[in-house]
Amino acid sequence: MNPRTVAAGALLLAAGAASAQQALPPGPGRDLVAAKCYACHTFEARVGNGYTAEGWNTVMRMMTNHGLALTQAEIAQITPYLVQNFPEKNKAPAVIVPGPLNVEMTLFRTGITPGSRPHDPLATRDGALWYTGQMTNTLGRVDPKTGQVREFPLKSPHSGPHGLTEDRQGNIWYTGNAGALVGKLDPRTGDVTEYKMPGGKGDPHTVLMGRDGAVWFTAQNANQVGRLDPKTGEIKLVSMPTPGARPYGMAWDPRGNLFIVEFGTNGVAMVTPETMAVREFKLPDPGSRPRRIAITPDNKVWYTDYSRGMLGRLDPGTGEVREWPSPSGAKSAPYGISAIGDVIWYSESEAAPNTVVRFDPSTEKFQSWAIPGGGNIVRNTSVTTDGNFVLANSLVNAVTLVKIPK
Repeated sequence: MNPRTVAAGALLLAAGAASAQQALPPGPGRDLVAAKCYACHTFEARVGNGYTAEGWNTVMRMMTNHGLALTQAEIAQITPYLVQNFPEKNKAPAVIVPGPLNVEMTLFRTGITPGSRPHDPLATRDGALWYTGQMTNTLGRVDPKTGQVREFPLKSPHSGPHGLTEDRQGNIWYTGNAGALVGKLDPRTGDVTEYKMPGGKGDPHTVLMGRDGAVWFTAQNANQVGRLDPKTGEIKLVSMPTPGARPYGMAWDPRGNLFIVEFGTNGVAMVTPETMAVREFKLPDPGSRPRRIAITPDNKVWYTDYSRGMLGRLDPGTGEVREWPSPSGAKSAPYGISAIGDVIWYSESEAAPNTVVRFDPSTEKFQSWAIPGGGNIVRNTSVTTDGNFVLANSLVNAVTLVKIPK
């Protein structure tokens, strides 16, 4: 790197730290937060609604796992400062709706390494529960029969594993959100194969296997959807018609069409796999920000409206949209969602505690449960082969299995 570039970057970092120091509340630890926590992003962009003491301890582990150099003495100063000045706030009180079902929730602690930030879960055909260790650059496998956890290290450092899917041979595919790559792990050997994005640019996000064996993924900030041919390694990309649409969660409909929610706008997109042609559907409220998606056997598209606290349904055949307020209200931030048969299951990620919510379209009735340990934060969900619900709990380093009575 050019020495002038390094010097300029150091000056900018110093200026940013000085500005941050003035903006942060006074107290022991402020100078360290200004110097360290602005190193790779603005602190304000990450603090959000704050965290509990347990949450801040986890966040500190995540940051050090991801490469932030901190001594134990520095962590001992920074953590109490953050706990005192940036407590958890503005959480929606969880509303627990009674109903006919009794579910059983089992929480599996995932981390051999604390602060792994399990992002996406995946229930595989052999009965295992997988997760992406986003801050430890690992994929993890939980045996729900024994609770035993095994972590698989990935190849490129700090690749930011995000989404997960399984192919017919039992290989685990993942997106390297920070590493501009899609990867394949062979669980039998631990071997990892990486497929780099064209030009080394892009942020692969959610990933799904296609019927033809192709690997499909969204690239949120690049505003693209991609198709990877595992036989050749070729990656084809298509851009969303709406600028800044931020394609996010994906699901296949029974007819083989790929549906994608657009988190940057009030949109849902359909991609025809053979041609990669994109058709967009606009949701009626311009403030809608759908984040995850599920599709029921009747070809109805269900989405969690993160910004408005709604559960929504789109009929792609007619364009009709219906919405229902989530039990914990407008600030509950519905997020991970799955369809189990005709019934919708999802989580409210900003309710305190996080919840599991069941919605029966035939009766239009909700039932909900608090997640043991608080949830914190369910970003995506999965379904086991025998029809149970799986959650990844990012801030409590856990995967939760929700057993549903049959």
